[in-house]
Amino acid sequence: MPREFARNQRLGTEVLRTLSELLRFETKDPRLQGVSLTSVDLSRDLSVARVYFSLMNPDDDPEAALEGLQKATGFLRSKLGRAIKVRHVPQLRFAHDDSAAQSMKISELIDSALHPEEQG
Repeated sequence: MPREFARNQRLGTEVLRTLSELLRFETKDPRLQGVSLTSVDLSRDLSVARVYFSLMNPDDDPEAALEGLQKATGFLRSKLGRAIKVRHVPQLRFAHDDSAAQSMKISELIDSALHPEEQG
């Protein structure tokens, strides 16, 4: 069992690195500018990869980026299949990772609690 987890984790890291490079250097869709891939979760059988992305500007709407990623899925998957050596390339499913925006909100709440006199 631990060996399967290690393979799953290694392949997830490889998929993340490869997709990040493809997204940065080989996609031309303007909706994908400012998109950063944060993590990849692979299913146990390695058939599905859930790829989490965030936006450089957390205030931007993630729907446009999600549509761009979904449109580029076939291209990314074919390039991924050439870059990594696996028998079956996992299906790519994208999800927005809003942890950066949430951490900014939490930081602002902490600052406002520590310094209430600055609020007005």
